[in-house]
Amino acid sequence: MGGDFAPRAAVEGALLARSLVPTAKVILVGQKPLLAALLQELGAPNALPVVHADDVIEMSDHPTKAFSHKPNSSIAVGFGLIKADEADAFCSAGNTGAMMVGAMFTLKTIDGILRPCIAGFVPKTDGRTGVMVDVGANADVKPEVMVQFAELGSLYAQHVLGIDTPKVGLMNLGEEESKGTLLAQAAYQAIKLSPRIHFVGNIEGRDVFNDKADVIVTDGFTGNVILKMGESFYDIMKERGTPTDSFYDQLNYEEVGGSPIIGVNGSVIIGHGLSSPKAIANMIRQSDKLAASNLHQKVKASLNDYTV
Repeated sequence: MGGDFAPRAAVEGALLARSLVPTAKVILVGQKPLLAALLQELGAPNALPVVHADDVIEMSDHPTKAFSHKPNSSIAVGFGLIKADEADAFCSAGNTGAMMVGAMFTLKTIDGILRPCIAGFVPKTDGRTGVMVDVGANADVKPEVMVQFAELGSLYAQHVLGIDTPKVGLMNLGEEESKGTLLAQAAYQAIKLSPRIHFVGNIEGRDVFNDKADVIVTDGFTGNVILKMGESFYDIMKERGTPTDSFYDQLNYEEVGGSPIIGVNGSVIIGHGLSSPKAIANMIRQSDKLAASNLHQKVKASLNDYTV
């Protein structure tokens, strides 16, 4: 029920996803009469199961208040399916704040994690894909939180992207160890002491798309600015009629699908509010891949190993 073009885009995307991830069982969550009518209109009345949810958290709703005041919303019910082991992953193009609140209130933050983060994806000029954390969940952070972003991003790169020893870089305004804000300087000292990551030091804005780092660590404010600036490159090229390019295509949010929340007890993907059916389908495909990786269990195991 979430997104600017919901629920039609979500239903069409879910139907499209059947060809992308034929082994996955996709469940629609929302107002059943409306969704059933859409499935009928699209010529697939019995193609997807529907779990009814009376309420909808609107994009303008306050995340925390809406989640508590609308316990029968599609977002709340969707998280309930994961908690009850009736679903392996949950994705939505709805209210981002409500998705974060739902993940933390219902699934809970993994023990030992200070703050979950949202991961964004960065295309590399050599054809690979990198990950950037955080891209919007935590605008203001402390050095110890940045260390965990580095560790969470490294685990994602390893277990979901398949990079054996991910290179982790700290976003800064210079390569020298002493550069940057007080936060960046303190984070550098803390990250380089972590035995769980391969830290390559500071990286600059010009290094976002090269192979210097597989994982880019930054606060949510900076990460969100970088992510949306990258998305604008694709939009500008499209507006100017520039020929398609495989690198720039990866900056198209429709191809990415969504951003995972890392650090909670479950597999959760947040989609773009403007999600089209193609974006929804790719978000479902990404959710399937995240669930198959069992990343949250890998995070728990890593924390336990370090504690022991």
